[in-house]
Amino acid sequence: MSARIAVVGAGLVGRRHAAAIPAAGAVLAGIADPSADARAFAEECGVPWHGSLETLLGAGRLDGVILATPNALHEAGALASIEAGVPVLVEKPIAPTAEAGRRMVAAARAAGVPLAVGHHRRHNPLIARAKALIEEGRLGRITAVHGSAWLSKPDGYFKAAWRREPYAGPILVNLIHDIDLLQHLVGSIVEVAAFESRAARGHAAEDTGVIMLRFEGGALGTLTVSDTAVAPWSWELTARENPAYPPTAEDCYRIAGSHGSLALPSLTLWSDGGARDWWAPITATRFPHGAADPLVTQAAQFSAVARGDAKPLVSGTDGLAALEVIEAMKASATAGGAPVAVPRH
Repeated sequence: MSARIAVVGAGLVGRRHAAAIPAAGAVLAGIADPSADARAFAEECGVPWHGSLETLLGAGRLDGVILATPNALHEAGALASIEAGVPVLVEKPIAPTAEAGRRMVAAARAAGVPLAVGHHRRHNPLIARAKALIEEGRLGRITAVHGSAWLSKPDGYFKAAWRREPYAGPILVNLIHDIDLLQHLVGSIVEVAAFESRAARGHAAEDTGVIMLRFEGGALGTLTVSDTAVAPWSWELTARENPAYPPTAEDCYRIAGSHGSLALPSLTLWSDGGARDWWAPITATRFPHGAADPLVTQAAQFSAVARGDAKPLVSGTDGLAALEVIEAMKASATAGGAPVAVPRH
């Protein structure tokens, strides 16, 4: 039987979730959002409209809920869903603070209700292939990582006042996706050192950041992010996940190992055939992978979770781990770049 999934929050992201649910073979069971636009959208979709999450949950006949609400509402929405016994997928970040995220994870664990987080990039088939190549040992021991998230947000993006405030900059809004992917591929990040700048726009939110990473396995990494840079090196412009972004043929991640290096999202493996000699010929192999909309594959996976047939691919604990790295970055930047340890669990 198809899972019945409702969407809470009918903004841009919520509407994409609403389209992904039926595309994944599940049933869009309703829209919850107090706005008149949301009511009209629910009518367009031919599904019930609810003015609040509480009325949605009270109506029953739900297998799962996707929360696409503002960050500040994530904790309350997740806790209400968990209390009602309804599996919930929360858009990233899991919560506005790691402390709130910990409460959500603890509540889900105590109630035995699945809590998933919308780091949808993990649902891209190319990430599954990249993870397999790493686990097969094609790279050997991972030693270094570099990632970039350079993009240009237009002036109109900042008309909403909250987008100019602290914690609304690209480190939290954009880089948290990159952190989740790198922890998935390389391992836990245990220490960070970060610098951020507000020089380009002068907002309370940063527009540029540079971060050093230390991974549990000993690898070191660097990340640079800027949302005021006209450049082709970001996941949005390289992965072709969202047709709203103009695609480029560039890579935005490079993962270096003792026996090979991997560039993403082109899924190019560089190797010298095991010689491990900088004078030896080096070759590039591009690996094929399936193509799918990660939001649709995420909806399909969450539907399986809602039916009790699977565990979340990105759990609440995973979402919390990414947020804790971000908070460590912000703490380091505030301290002038001093190293900050990431909480261990």
